[in-house]
Amino acid sequence: MPVPIAGPNLLERFYSRLIAMERRSPMTAQTYRFEVRRFLEWLSLAGLRVETVESLEISRYLEERREKNRIDSRSTAKAISALRSFFRYIGDEGLREDNPAAILEPPKGSRHLPEVLSQQRVESILEGMDSDNPLGLRDRAMFELIYSSGLRISEAVSLNIRDLYFPEGVARVRGKGNKERLVPFGGEAALWLKRYLEECRPNLVKSGRTPALFLGRTGKRLSRKGIWRNYAALTGPAGISTRVHTLRHSYATELLAGGADLRSVQELLGHADLATTQIYTHVDVSLLKESLKRYRPKLRELKTAGKA
Repeated sequence: MPVPIAGPNLLERFYSRLIAMERRSPMTAQTYRFEVRRFLEWLSLAGLRVETVESLEISRYLEERREKNRIDSRSTAKAISALRSFFRYIGDEGLREDNPAAILEPPKGSRHLPEVLSQQRVESILEGMDSDNPLGLRDRAMFELIYSSGLRISEAVSLNIRDLYFPEGVARVRGKGNKERLVPFGGEAALWLKRYLEECRPNLVKSGRTPALFLGRTGKRLSRKGIWRNYAALTGPAGISTRVHTLRHSYATELLAGGADLRSVQELLGHADLATTQIYTHVDVSLLKESLKRYRPKLRELKTAGKA
């Protein structure tokens, strides 16, 4: 019996399996569901079926994603992982005996250095926010905290009011795998957070009580998409094409440049593997090289002028 292409029941059953049986995090499960939905839509347009699609056809789908959507090696690997999991589910349901995604090899990702912004550039972005506007005040507090503590977007949206400890200047954060850690935040972030809590948040609460720290217009917890959209609206007019995650990269690079050791930075960022943190040492070196390249001609001019 053919599987209903792009059927909501199929996707929701798959999503439930990811959470209940495979113990995937809600974020991973949502990503896998999104990837499988795109694949099912492609199958429908191509006139193919889940129970008969072959490995070569899945490879063609992934190639189209790379060409049309410009997805990188990391996103391709994530799509392959999602499809492998999906076809395992299909097999367990007795809808086919093989897993056509099992033989697909994820591309070897080239480790690109994360993009970072200078402290002056970040401050110019933050200071450009309209803090006289209630939602602008919320965004200022939120991005100040993300930058001050090196938070992931998912960590920022999952924060509750009770997770902030102002006397100690720390926040309790739930990272990947629902692991908790304490991260410090600076005086500037504390100032804007207090203003947001006193002047803005009470007006965003629509009915009842919600523990969420950052709220949207509807009074519900602000979503990740909401943060992306707000950040793009702030940086786009300024001609800065970076993601919110760049604030986290910039935070980590500044820590290392200031003399922090790798283990401490690893703990602050919530990295499970030290190798993930080590990429920032390369960023620090590349920034040094860039500075040398930029200022070396001026140093030579000064040296020449001194001899004259």
